[in-house]
Amino acid sequence: MWSNRLVILGAAAAASLSLSACAGANNPGMDSAALTPTERYSIQVTPHPQEVRLATHEQGLSANQASALSEFARDWMRAEGGPITVQTPAENASPGAAYRTTEGARRFLLSQGVAPDRIRVVAYRAEDEHAPIIVGYLAYAAHGPDCSAAWGNLTASVDNNLGNANFGCAVTANVAAAIANPGDLVQPRTEDPVDAARRGVVLGHYRAGENTSSNYDHQASGTVSSAVN
Repeated sequence: MWSNRLVILGAAAAASLSLSACAGANNPGMDSAALTPTERYSIQVTPHPQEVRLATHEQGLSANQASALSEFARDWMRAEGGPITVQTPAENASPGAAYRTTEGARRFLLSQGVAPDRIRVVAYRAEDEHAPIIVGYLAYAAHGPDCSAAWGNLTASVDNNLGNANFGCAVTANVAAAIANPGDLVQPRTEDPVDAARRGVVLGHYRAGENTSSNYDHQASGTVSSAVN
């Protein structure tokens, strides 16, 4: 009886080895294959600095420069950009003009809603004594895949039961074109601070055995008329 069992176990082991060898031979690189169509393509994110160069003026910031900085601040808020750096030349033909233009740019950004801790003023070395004030931040640009490749025969069978090689390209390209802030693909955003006051109210209701949800607003309810005009 033991000999029969050994024969059966040996046959099963040989069969399993032959099947695994067959699978490995017919599906090379199967473990490294993409699991979903969108994994075949990726979005490339590259740094895309945004800068405004301001000439120095004895009277400080000019009207044209203020207009340019206003548009710059709007773009910065839409892009949810990082810290804004105001670079002033270390050696300038008129240090007073450079200072007044730099300080004027900083104050104007503050008036546009930029928080003080988001503005950093630094000096840089410039070969030209009339070098400009450089106001900028680091933004990012997303680049999707090129989906212009010719499609293969969709009626043909595909190895490993995977979809056509072009599947997922258009989806990935659309995501790259539609994403509001490509910087989100580089690192996650910081969490907003918790609402301690609201949390205290909810915990108070919970401890008292009361309903913790907000009160129902009857004025917000309504029905959609089915009449045809």
